[in-house]
Amino acid sequence: MTSYATSTARADMSELRRLKTLLPPELQSWVTIEVTTAVNPTLITSEEIGRDEVEIQIDMPKWDQLAIDQRNLLFWHEVARIQADTIPKDGWEMAALAIGLGGAVGELWVQDALLLILALGLSGVAGFRLYQKNNNERNLQEAADADERAIALATRFGYTLPNAYKSLGSALKTLIDQTPKKRLRGKYEARLNALKKSAAKAKAKMKSSAPNDFE
Repeated sequence: MTSYATSTARADMSELRRLKTLLPPELQSWVTIEVTTAVNPTLITSEEIGRDEVEIQIDMPKWDQLAIDQRNLLFWHEVARIQADTIPKDGWEMAALAIGLGGAVGELWVQDALLLILALGLSGVAGFRLYQKNNNERNLQEAADADERAIALATRFGYTLPNAYKSLGSALKTLIDQTPKKRLRGKYEARLNALKKSAAKAKAKMKSSAPNDFE
């Protein structure tokens, strides 16, 4: 008799194989998809795991609660982030900032102007990168852009434009309802608002041929 754990593992592998088929051909050789092992993970995320290799990580218990079309559009959102190179990089900034500030203090002591300038320069670059990472407006724009590209990917894989918008909108509404953390819920709400504006523009363009598709 097959155990629950075994059947769950088989179902997870089946879903991972299915998602692999949703990768554009140009990504299939260097993007992998795995079940996350993190504690309290986000639903889906990506990270670089080596030179020219990216891993998409999925929280399967949460993922299984979504409808197939919702999963597909959320997956393509992540794929779009990879294509646009907006996934988080290795966290070198904090280490560089610490080294730069430490070096600046040391050079003040020995009064070496050139090394002081280099240390301050390193601190400045690291600080700017940290600012970029934590810039909410910039992050929201990147997420909205990834949603737009996810819609385009969905049409590439056979979705109609209205159904792609509806599926992603439905997925974001579900995430909003299921997310207790206010900050994360706010990010989903902002994405949904941006998606509604995008859908309205798309609807206006299609109005003459399909006036009710987005209603």
